[in-house]
Amino acid sequence: MTISKLESALKQTLASGNKIFIPYIMAGDGGLDQLPEQIAFLAETGATAIELGIPFSDPVADGPVIQEAGLRALSLGANLRSILAILEETKHERTIPIVLMSYFNPIFAYGLEACLQDCRRAGVSGLIIPDLPIEEEGIIPELFAREELGLIRLATLTSSSDRLEKIAEKTTGFLYAVTVTGTTGERHQYIDSIGEYLSKLKQISKKPVVAGFGVSTPEQVKRLSQYCDGVIVGSKIVKSLHKNDRQSITELIGATKLTNN
Repeated sequence: MTISKLESALKQTLASGNKIFIPYIMAGDGGLDQLPEQIAFLAETGATAIELGIPFSDPVADGPVIQEAGLRALSLGANLRSILAILEETKHERTIPIVLMSYFNPIFAYGLEACLQDCRRAGVSGLIIPDLPIEEEGIIPELFAREELGLIRLATLTSSSDRLEKIAEKTTGFLYAVTVTGTTGERHQYIDSIGEYLSKLKQISKKPVVAGFGVSTPEQVKRLSQYCDGVIVGSKIVKSLHKNDRQSITELIGATKLTNN
């Protein structure tokens, strides 16, 4: 499943009048054997794509909920290689696009070219690498393009207008709009200018703009989706899966559907 599959899924969702919903889950939280069923549940519930976190011992952008999920996954033996192996083994069972979220160290340790080749074999559509700034990308985008994988960039509230334009120009698949300053995790409020920020990204990006970080309630999903193409929800999904509270996940995804707006 290549970047074209992700782009097609995003386009189909928006063409239907719904908003994009991308749940983040930590691969291996609860055991890697649970991963195919978790993916199937999210697909059946109406997710557009799934962001699959790779557990890592030194998180940069992750708040406490995702850090704890990463530690649980690591304690159960999950790592990038074993995750790609199970994704390849089950790729014919799923149609929903998978995007990996990993810091660069695990990818570098794996071997960049080998990792991207194995991502493609596993049916991955693209990767989010939060600690890879566009100024340090070098030939990496070319390697992604060769494997037909998306390299999804993050825009932040603290970036200058010039830098946001460069990020928007280079992103593939969609533009990940970070809506808070700080790490991931549930928030009760956003900055007053959040609508202006997301609307600005919509103006400069040719790709769909999807808001993430701090989104945890159906009301927040609806509010942010007014200004952009959809949302990514991480900590709330991770916590709900861990507690087997699937009704909360269903309600979050339902908030992006046309009939509920």
